[in-house]
Amino acid sequence: MKIYRPSDICFDEMKRRMNRRALPEDSVRDTVNAIIRDVAARGDEALFDYAARFDKVHLDSSSLFVTEAELAEAEAAVEGTVKEAIAVSLANIHYFSDRSRRRDWSGVNAQGVEVAERFLPYDRVGIYIPGGKAPLVSTSIMTGGFAQAAGVREIVAATPCGPDGRVNPALLYALKASGATEIIKIGGAQAIAALALGTKSVKPVEKIFGPGNRFVVEAKRQLVGAVAIDLLPGPSEVMVLADDTADAEFLAADLLAQGEHGPDSVVVFVTTSEALLEQVEAEVERQAALLSRGSIIREVLDKHAYGFLVSSIQEGVELVNAFAPEHLVLVTRDEEAVLNGIRTAGAIYAGSLSTVACGDFLAGPSHTLPTGGAGKSFSGLRADQFQRRTSVVRMDRDAVLNSAPYVAEFARVEGLDAHNHSIQVRAARVNR
Repeated sequence: MKIYRPSDICFDEMKRRMNRRALPEDSVRDTVNAIIRDVAARGDEALFDYAARFDKVHLDSSSLFVTEAELAEAEAAVEGTVKEAIAVSLANIHYFSDRSRRRDWSGVNAQGVEVAERFLPYDRVGIYIPGGKAPLVSTSIMTGGFAQAAGVREIVAATPCGPDGRVNPALLYALKASGATEIIKIGGAQAIAALALGTKSVKPVEKIFGPGNRFVVEAKRQLVGAVAIDLLPGPSEVMVLADDTADAEFLAADLLAQGEHGPDSVVVFVTTSEALLEQVEAEVERQAALLSRGSIIREVLDKHAYGFLVSSIQEGVELVNAFAPEHLVLVTRDEEAVLNGIRTAGAIYAGSLSTVACGDFLAGPSHTLPTGGAGKSFSGLRADQFQRRTSVVRMDRDAVLNSAPYVAEFARVEGLDAHNHSIQVRAARVNR
C-alpha cells in the first residue's frame, strides 16, 4: 500500500489524481468497437470465434444456451446450505425492491389538466455475470433478483463458460432462482453486443444490466442508443474513511475483501489518525498472508492500494466525493453528520460493525454499483431501473380553456403555428 502524508511533496498531486472521471482508454475503445462491428456483421459465428479465442471452448448453435438438463443437473449438485443462502438473499432483495420500486400516481395541475405517470417493467432485459476464477453467484441474484422483483417477463443472462462448455452449478442455480429465462454461455464485449444488437440465435434485449471488466463496461457505453444500460460498473473498489475510533483489524479486513476480487481492484484508506494508519497498514500485511487469494491481493496492494493521512474529516469527505468510490466504509465519531456530506459513493457502510461483504452478498441493496468515478453521474442498480416510465396527460373542457392562452404564447415565441392551432381548435369547440 502506498502511503501519502501532508508532509510528502507529492501529497497534493496524489489527492488531485483521486478526482476521477470514468473515461475509456483509447486501446480499449478501439478493441471494443471492432468486436461490436464484428458481432453486428457475423452474428453467431463471431460469438463462437470469440468463445474459442478467449475462453478456449468450442460452441455452436446447439450449445450456445444453457439447457434445461444442465439447469436440473446444477440444481441437484448445489448444497442445501447454498440454496438457503440464495433464498435468504433473494428475499432481502425483494424486500428492498418493493420499497424502492416506483408506483403509478396521478394529480391535477393548476390549469386543471390531469397528469400521471405509469411504471411498467421492461419486457426483455439482459443481465451480464462476469466469469473469471470466482463464480459470482451473488451477482446473479443482485441483478436478476431485481428484474424478477420488478416483474420483467424475459431475463436473459450472459456469462462465459469454462473450456468444458459448463457454467458453475451454483451460479446456474442462482440465475434460475432469480428468474432467468435464457442463459447464454458467452462473456466479454461480444456478449454485450449480442444482447444489444441480436444475432440469429440471440434475440435482442431492451436494457442491459450488470458489472464487468473494462471491455464489458466500454461495450455498454458504446451501445447506448441501440439499447439502454443501467450504469458503468467495472472492477471492484472500496474506500475507507475513518478516525481514531475505528478498529484497524476490521478496516483491514474490508480493504482486503474487495482487493481479492481481482488484480485490477482498487482499495483506498483515508484517516485523520497516524496511529490508525500504521495499524491498518500492519493489519493488511498480516491478514493478507493468511488468505487463499493472496497472490491477487498482493498485486492489488502493490499496484492499486493507497493510504492517505488527512488533517480533518472534512478533508477526507472532500477526497471521498472526488474519488466517488463504489463502496465506502465510514467509521467516525459524528457518523450521521459525516454521512450527510457524502454525495458520490455508490454504497455506504456506516459504523464499525457494517461490513461490505454483507452488502455484497445479503443485505438487499444491489452490489452492482458505479466504479472508476462514474458515481458522480450514476447511482447503483435498483428496482426502478427495470421499469419503463410513461407520462399520461388527460384534459377536460376547463383544462383546455385554462391552458390555451399559455400554449399560444409558447407557440408564438417559438414560431410553431400548428401547435397553437391544435389547442385553439379544441378551445373553440368546447366554448360553443
